[in-house]
Amino acid sequence: MSAAPTHRPTVTEREARQVAEAAREQDWRKPSFAKELFLGRFRLDLIHPHPLPPDEDAQRGEEFLTKLRDFCETKIDSATIERDAQIPDDVIDGLKELGALGMKIDTKYGGLGLTQVYYNKALALVGSASPAVGALLSAHQSIGVPQPLKIFGTQEQKDTFLPRCARTDISAFLLTEPDVGSDPARLATTAVPDGDDYVLDGVKLWTTNGVVADLLVVMARVPKSEGHKGGITAFVVEAASEGITVENRNAFMGLRGLENGVTRFHQVRVPAANRIGPEGAGLKIALTTLNTGRLSLPAMCVGAGKWCLKIAREWSAAREQWGRPVALHEAVGSKIAFIAATTFALEAVVDLSSQMADEDRNDIRIEAALAKLYGSEMACVMADELVQIRGGRGFETAESLRARGERAVPAEQILRDLRINRIFEGSTEIMHLLIAREAVDAHLSVAGDLIDPDKSLQDKAKAGAQAGVFYAKWLPRLVAGAGQLPASYGEFKHGIDLSPHLRYVERTSRKLARSTFYAMSRWQGRMETKQGFLGRIVDIGAELFAMSAACVRAELLRGRGEHGREAYQLADAFCRQSRIRVDELFGRLWTNTDDLDRKVVNNVLAGGYEWLEQGIVDPSGDGPWIADATPGPSRKENVHRPIR
Repeated sequence: MSAAPTHRPTVTEREARQVAEAAREQDWRKPSFAKELFLGRFRLDLIHPHPLPPDEDAQRGEEFLTKLRDFCETKIDSATIERDAQIPDDVIDGLKELGALGMKIDTKYGGLGLTQVYYNKALALVGSASPAVGALLSAHQSIGVPQPLKIFGTQEQKDTFLPRCARTDISAFLLTEPDVGSDPARLATTAVPDGDDYVLDGVKLWTTNGVVADLLVVMARVPKSEGHKGGITAFVVEAASEGITVENRNAFMGLRGLENGVTRFHQVRVPAANRIGPEGAGLKIALTTLNTGRLSLPAMCVGAGKWCLKIAREWSAAREQWGRPVALHEAVGSKIAFIAATTFALEAVVDLSSQMADEDRNDIRIEAALAKLYGSEMACVMADELVQIRGGRGFETAESLRARGERAVPAEQILRDLRINRIFEGSTEIMHLLIAREAVDAHLSVAGDLIDPDKSLQDKAKAGAQAGVFYAKWLPRLVAGAGQLPASYGEFKHGIDLSPHLRYVERTSRKLARSTFYAMSRWQGRMETKQGFLGRIVDIGAELFAMSAACVRAELLRGRGEHGREAYQLADAFCRQSRIRVDELFGRLWTNTDDLDRKVVNNVLAGGYEWLEQGIVDPSGDGPWIADATPGPSRKENVHRPIR
């Protein structure tokens, strides 16, 4: 057996992009509402009437939610988890007995077989009781062993591991390394073939659930050799295997109960039967898993929004200033209106995306990514507004409030706990780039060779001909549409008229597509470097998707006689707020400081502004910026603690 390399792969920027490109799904076999939206085609028919789960799925889901609510109210003490920085073992044991580990696992493997819709409702519920518990369940089922096996596992793997994951075993997902985040081309953990096994060596960082996990999904690089294609590959690994050491339980500004650690692999033998999919398919498996797995984060953001609204309503009615409840002062009232409208819209986005995932009629890779991006950003804003509404009490800890005789409201905690969602499972910046790549896929499919410097003149000529045919049909359709007809979408007028908002979405979708086309024509191959522009394009698309989902949900609730009037009012308020944000984003597409910012950044890195840093002391400790991750035996105590 050859020795594992002791250095990280050296890759160029172009090679890194090629690795990422090879991992994404190349084809669009099913329709996508969000993809069409970015192309200037408002396909309301893909989401309206709002899809609904079958009655039996809804009944099973509601029955479990009732049991889970009782468990959350009687067994989960968020204050204790926050104080002790650990979820009590009896809480995790109780979740196992309840079947919460197997919410998304088919009943034939001992799971509950919940739909994506009800799985997300369950996460919103348990996440409101304790975000740390929500994170444990989400990491276990959304990205841990169950989801990749469900999609890519062999029948033998499903029979072996899914019953364990459904009832007893906690799983974790291990991709990130000390020097590898969103650039997996530099992955250094290796899996060297040796007979019927692979031998793993390397270090993984930020292994959520890794401290208590029984089973791991590990991404490692298989060296290319005779009989082995090689490449980044996924494995199911027993956490108790010889050579695995959990070297540290990490601590964070929020989610204090999170069992997140550093895991070292030294000569760890993994049976070839535990490989998920073929060699080299690891990143594709990870990205495909995340297509629906990402919905768990915005689901918990919905729960956070609901809690923020509840606290804002109760506090603002009780607290008086200048003779009136603070809610009636416009400066505070506008914040409450924002929280209410945004929570409604975010729930609409998550429920719609989840139901589309359950039906499997649409490709939701963009919708799920937009839900994650939008939910994580807006939830942080809502929590920050709640802290502001609460004033000094918002900055004070719940424990301190309790100690002096007031209601222990953990407003500052929810702000800390939510902050990681803008980084988890793809940071906001990476999500912008990922969504932008999918949004311009149609353009790259027909004109990509035109801007590829490595393509021959013959290839460019062929691409030019293809692009001419595509744009001759596509561009004229961006001139006019239903959004310019006053009677369009009239079925959304019931007392409050939502049809103007849908006409706005249709018009703005075409404007967004025109802006994207103009930018590609202007910058061509340099388009990928215009990350500020691409981020604003994506943010506009996210707002349009949220507006569409809010209107469709309001009409669903009205049709079912469930708070229809109030839902229409919330949808109207959200769309009006969203339109202001969209108009601002369009203005910033072409009027911004991106070029100047780039010059300032270059000067910062060159030390040109070091004089500005004078007059302070730096309380940071000593040590390297990035810890050494050289493969080898561990020199630290193993802090792995499986819960049995």
